[in-house]
Amino acid sequence: MLLMAEEVYDDTSEGRKVCTYYKVDSIPAVLVIDPITGQKMRSWFGMIHPDRLLEDLLPFMDGGPKDHHVTLSHKRPRESPRPLSCKTQDETNDEDVEVQKALAASLEELHDSREIHSKSDDVSNRDEEEEMATTKKLSYPSLPEEPKGDRSLLCRVGVRLPDGRRLQRNFFRNDPIQLLWSFCSSQLEGGDARAFRLTQAIPGASKVLDFDSKLTFEESGLANSMISVTWD
Repeated sequence: MLLMAEEVYDDTSEGRKVCTYYKVDSIPAVLVIDPITGQKMRSWFGMIHPDRLLEDLLPFMDGGPKDHHVTLSHKRPRESPRPLSCKTQDETNDEDVEVQKALAASLEELHDSREIHSKSDDVSNRDEEEEMATTKKLSYPSLPEEPKGDRSLLCRVGVRLPDGRRLQRNFFRNDPIQLLWSFCSSQLEGGDARAFRLTQAIPGASKVLDFDSKLTFEESGLANSMISVTWD
């Protein structure tokens, strides 16, 4: 059996083509294929443990296929210099000087007024943010101890935090996915007061998870997957 974007069996016409083109000598096999060029990026042969496969796939989950290609830089055409206009002293009169002085004074008054209003708005916004930070507490389900035991009842989920740390944790397959928010909140500084977003890391795509979902890890397809955490 070959595993690419989906499972393909080697006894089908498509499977035989893949085996011939990518020189697959033994099965089962897992291939990572660049959807743009068709190039084989990585391959595994034989049975592979889910945890090891998850770790090996992390470099491909950090971005889409376009991130693996070097884009050509386009230089902006150099603009031709504009000719400088010369003005003789005879063309300058007293009326022009008075107009320039009045305009400069008006601009200075406008700048001072805007600066005063800007400082006032900054102070007001800072006070509101501090008040919200001290009063707002996000509520997540209580996180039970990490389960152990029968592997058929468990699943493992990898989490990539905003600071670059990567963690893994076991959950029961019938646990609600809301426990992901509980776990991530416990690992983030200020995670109970600042909202964050969970995204399922899929090569070339992304899926934002819904906290209000009542699905379990088994039903949602998040079992043995990788999740990215970003601040809202």
